[in-house]
Amino acid sequence: AMSKSAVKISSDLLSNPLCEQEPSFLEMVTAFDTAMKRMDSFNQEKVNWGLAEEGETRAFSSVFPSLNMAVKRREQTLQDYKRLQSKVEKYEEKERTGPVLAKLHQ
Repeated sequence: AMSKSAVKISSDLLSNPLCEQEPSFLEMVTAFDTAMKRMDSFNQEKVNWGLAEEGETRAFSSVFPSLNMAVKRREQTLQDYKRLQSKVEKYEEKERTGPVLAKLHQ
């Protein structure tokens, strides 16, 4: 949206009556307009490239289902670890009695 706005500004400057009166101003505005159009096309290429990469990633994820399963297992294991870590921290905060120490060791 920002590059589209810059192209609009450069187009508006080109239609300014001052461009007809000052050739040097017309030259600068024309160069600015060209640069903004190139920047806009470059940005559009980046957006299209990003969308293509996203599509390819999804395609590969269907080709390698074992990879998806490994990612899911990792996430589940990480959640389990965090859950158990919070239990350990809870037991470490409690008074050190026999049952608490047994559960902490476990």
